[in-house]
Amino acid sequence: MRSLAPLSFIALLLAGTAAPAQNQPAFDPARIDSHVKTLSDDSFQGRGPATAGETKTVQYLVQQLQAAGVEPGGEIVNGQRQWTQRVPLLKSDIVGTPTITLHRGGTRTPLAQGSEIAIRSPMNGQTEIRLDKVPMVFAGYGVTAPERSWDDFKNVDVKGKIIVVLVNDPDFEGGEGDFGGKAMTYYGRWTYKYEEAARRGAAGVIIVHETEPASYGWPTVQNSNTNTMFDIVRQNPAAAHAPINGWIQLDKAREMMAAAGFNFDALKAAAKRKDFKPVDLKTNMSVALNAKTEVITSYNVAGRVTGSTYPSETVIYTAHHDHIGVGQPDANGDAIFNGAIDNATGTAHVLEQARAFAAAPRPERSVLFLFVAAEEKGLLGSEYYAANPLYPLGTTVAVINTDSMGVYGKARNFSMSGNAKFGLLDITVEEAARRGRVFTPDSNPGAGLFFRSDHFPFAQEGVPAISFRSGNDLLQGGVERGKALAADYTSKRYHQPDDEWQPGWDYSGLIDDAQLLHAVGQRLANSREWPGWSQDSEFRAARERSAGERSGGPAPQPAPQPLPGERG
Repeated sequence: MRSLAPLSFIALLLAGTAAPAQNQPAFDPARIDSHVKTLSDDSFQGRGPATAGETKTVQYLVQQLQAAGVEPGGEIVNGQRQWTQRVPLLKSDIVGTPTITLHRGGTRTPLAQGSEIAIRSPMNGQTEIRLDKVPMVFAGYGVTAPERSWDDFKNVDVKGKIIVVLVNDPDFEGGEGDFGGKAMTYYGRWTYKYEEAARRGAAGVIIVHETEPASYGWPTVQNSNTNTMFDIVRQNPAAAHAPINGWIQLDKAREMMAAAGFNFDALKAAAKRKDFKPVDLKTNMSVALNAKTEVITSYNVAGRVTGSTYPSETVIYTAHHDHIGVGQPDANGDAIFNGAIDNATGTAHVLEQARAFAAAPRPERSVLFLFVAAEEKGLLGSEYYAANPLYPLGTTVAVINTDSMGVYGKARNFSMSGNAKFGLLDITVEEAARRGRVFTPDSNPGAGLFFRSDHFPFAQEGVPAISFRSGNDLLQGGVERGKALAADYTSKRYHQPDDEWQPGWDYSGLIDDAQLLHAVGQRLANSREWPGWSQDSEFRAARERSAGERSGGPAPQPAPQPLPGERG
């Protein structure tokens, strides 16, 4: 188990004192640009799961992995290793336009789907939702955290009701909670709030959107929640999903509360205190919608270089190959969400890592190049892999994830999603220091990015996993330019049709990142290092449970892969 040295000390010790390793792979910017341009072309239709666009994407990835010279790394069918892993998913689409109405006394107020409220297609197995004048309850942040002495529900029964909650944690903007301040915990994620509502038997949960604590604007909410929904196949989907999950515009939430005699700001202030109790909003909601559901099969794609000495020990590079697909047209009439930066860039990076490892001497440990499906639908491809691993998680050394890489030139620094402390980050900091680069902690920990990328399902199972982020201290323009470019992307292109390939992108920074991450993976693949989690990490216990698999004995073999629809 690797010890965890202070990151600042490591950076100071190593910065400028050691040269990069010799024989660095030459990553080709023209080839990277070709991958990004191809995968984000309109003909790929936004790479949505279970679409012709996904089929085309999978075919392209397999062709490129074959050309790179790696071997198939997917599931075994009839004794033959495949290029893919089947990922059975429940698909749900709203049919027509849902009717959503607020009732106060004799007053009816309709809410427009998309522009005022964003209701997701149901994932609880129902194809028809008919909620008639269901009471609405304001439940603060919707958090129950005994270890933090926090309970927003105070034994109030919300079964059969619609709860209205705030986004992020109780202490994001100050308050009495102990949730890390600006650094979001999992309690701040919308996924947790949906899960908690389902556990309590609520008829639904509506999150009040605010741009800063959400870390994105309303267009992102609208585009991500009003199209096709997916989930892994569950035996009892109603236990994991309330009938209604959605978001409401801040101004509409203010109007709703004011009409019932409440002040939104006063309720929000009360929700920051430990003595907060749920508030009956004296408003009912009716929802009528129809949905079409079916079980479909999406695909993870996997290529592999088998280790020469320890083939059962695996280093994994990951990137999600999907994007949002085709949605509602924007102001320019464009309905294709091309996903050039998110995540054709990360996909291109992992393809080129495969090429680099295949061209080098065979590493001692195996290296897997995993392109996961349905990330934009809730990290579903990586969640499925973590639950049904192709190679044992106990002997998976580390996961290096890349999502939305830089296309604006070289940077002096790099970052990661979230501010977890673990040995894999130490190693990355050391390798970066040898290249004259420094680690900058996540500048927006309130966005909860650690919980929003494909490394997270692996971390939940204890596997050391990092989601690498390109630096913002650009050689051309410094931090000021880096922040301006990031803000522009978030407001104008993130999860919007304008995330399109642009001629003239500068891939020199992406290549620096690729060389750094290659050095990290190569070091792990040719050593006996087992990176660990910090002593206080919530993921440490899960990793320690599999310690026996790393004792030097033979690793257990992966279980046969289930057919679509068989997973519980």
